[in-house]
Amino acid sequence: MQSFRTELENPVVEQEIIELERKIRSFQKGEIPDEKFRSLRLARGVYGQRQPGVQMVRIKLPFGKVTFKQLLKIADISDEYASKNLHLTTRQDIQLHFVSLDKTPELWAKLAEDDITLREACGNTVRNVTASATAGIDPDELFDVSPYAQKTFEYFLRNPVCAEMGRKIKMSFSSSDKDSAFSYIHDFGFIPKIRVVNGEEQRGFKVMLGGGLGAQPILAYEIFDFLADDDFIPYIEATLRVFDRHGERNNRNKARFKYLIQKLGLKSVLALIEEEKTAIKNTQVKVDRNLIQQPAAPTEEVTEVEAIDQIGFEIWKQTNVFEQKQKGYYGVYANIQTGDISTEKARVLVAGLRGHIADDIRITQDQNLLFKYARQESLAHIYNVLASLGFSKPGHNSTADITTCPGTDTCNLGISNSTEMARVLENYIHEFHTDFVFEQQLKIKISGCMNSCGQHGLAHIGFHGSSVKAGGAVIPAAQVMLAGGTIGDGKGRVAERVIKVPTKRVLQVVDLLLTDFKANKSAEQNFHDYYDQQTKDYFYRLLKPLADLTTLTPDEHIDWGHEETFATAIGVGECAGVIIDLVATLLLEAEEKLDLSRLALEKGQYADAIYHAYSSFVWTAKALLLDKGINSSTQAAVIQEFDTHYVNEGLFSFPTSFSERVLQINKYEPSKEFAEAYLLQATAFGLEGAERREELKAVSQ
Repeated sequence: MQSFRTELENPVVEQEIIELERKIRSFQKGEIPDEKFRSLRLARGVYGQRQPGVQMVRIKLPFGKVTFKQLLKIADISDEYASKNLHLTTRQDIQLHFVSLDKTPELWAKLAEDDITLREACGNTVRNVTASATAGIDPDELFDVSPYAQKTFEYFLRNPVCAEMGRKIKMSFSSSDKDSAFSYIHDFGFIPKIRVVNGEEQRGFKVMLGGGLGAQPILAYEIFDFLADDDFIPYIEATLRVFDRHGERNNRNKARFKYLIQKLGLKSVLALIEEEKTAIKNTQVKVDRNLIQQPAAPTEEVTEVEAIDQIGFEIWKQTNVFEQKQKGYYGVYANIQTGDISTEKARVLVAGLRGHIADDIRITQDQNLLFKYARQESLAHIYNVLASLGFSKPGHNSTADITTCPGTDTCNLGISNSTEMARVLENYIHEFHTDFVFEQQLKIKISGCMNSCGQHGLAHIGFHGSSVKAGGAVIPAAQVMLAGGTIGDGKGRVAERVIKVPTKRVLQVVDLLLTDFKANKSAEQNFHDYYDQQTKDYFYRLLKPLADLTTLTPDEHIDWGHEETFATAIGVGECAGVIIDLVATLLLEAEEKLDLSRLALEKGQYADAIYHAYSSFVWTAKALLLDKGINSSTQAAVIQEFDTHYVNEGLFSFPTSFSERVLQINKYEPSKEFAEAYLLQATAFGLEGAERREELKAVSQ
């Protein structure tokens, strides 16, 4: 590995990239434990693949916004370092696959030249902040949520409060009550509201808290029907402090924020959040409403052309084109099957659309692209460009527009090939159920495993990868889930598990369900109403013949897109970080936290200095507890257990208790005086902790 250096305008980013290169070198020399290095690279958007020796790189694009220049840069990067493909995700990111670990710092540096980051795209961090793709042009919106999503991204990026939590945090901003950003399944979901106070309009949000999908979906709680727009970021900060301190850290399956609410109760969690408000960095954060400005509409004259397929063009206009709130301009959706765009097609796309759309493309939550500010006279040209690339299928956001994760193509956790299943189903619906391209209240979503990266838990018809045993063989299977989805204004439904069928029978499942729905529903019934009327048992009996394993054919022993007999091969998932419990590593990290605290103090960043010092307290205490074989599962437990096993036994002394010393963090405002005093106390504790460990080691030898 050759030494890598970079020159960037942002010294923070430059240092991060150089530091990543240094850590990679140390890891390859065996100087950093594998578990520690894994958590470090995840926080920098570098994620292990199913295939050994290569990485997936996740590019963090707040609310899915990408410019022509950025899209072309990402395409160039994929050509040089990855697989010449761009994968659009349900969190509005772009992923590159088959990247060499050695090349990730160089890749990141080239992306950073165009203001693109990998930082905290994976790991136990605040993941990409999503928003309705239509934000800013939505005819139904009260105001554009894009500046609020951008400010949230900026505020919590590199923020010590959320840099190393027990699990990830996901946030979304919907543009209207239609809730197209799915507030109800996020840790934080925001829906714009306006109220009139003393004759003046005030912006704010309905706030949803504690939702999540995964293997155990939980719907979010409405905690505010209106929270002023100056107050929502401080509230997030206070909440993240609570999650960082009280969230589970040992059992990752119970470490999401939704489980903290489940464990302590919503009332107790909300009370803890209130306690943190004294110590947060800012009591109010004003968001510049022009932080994200509307892009310039195209102005050059265009010659109107004829569509290459007039009938297809008319259907496409009905389903994939809408008039913006800016009259005379249109939003246009491109259908990107399975979210995959080759780099060659990305270049042709940009070249073909320049001058016809604004330089502001949005990645949608259903893995498509939204173009803005198209003019009527450009629509046929845009259609022709998309048709030439295979991106002009009608039925955006309909039954025929299927969402999926990468599945066994690249993911360690994948059980089944969800991408090929999605392709087959989409093509089947377009051929045999063409009327469903107009049905927007019946969505199909697929995940390769139960973790719901393909959002099967909020689908009207959802599938996730599984397996069944038949005659001593393991058969690829799909768990069928029904009647999930968005209701609106923060309300939604989690799909119910109905039955498990061999994977190759999902075509028959979809065929039966769509045919039954069309034949038996009343004129005004949507799928939710029809499901509730018929009940789960009706659908179980309808699909039960497809679960019969005595009629298996040889082809049903093979997964979609494969030729060999199915075998489960699940690796170690990296959707979250790992537990680091090496004593020496923790003590070293505690010292690093003190260095970060001193640096923040010098810069006048008092809240950050205090939080880094707090982390040093906790890291040192955890290290010493591990020396006694005590592995506490939360930071709060670490603090409590240290009193029990060290202070109460006379090994450490404090004026009152270790708990009271450490938990000063939420008793004082973040002033210079308190930051200096708290850092001094943390430094003294770190030194004493290191000395005490050496003494204990000497005694035990």
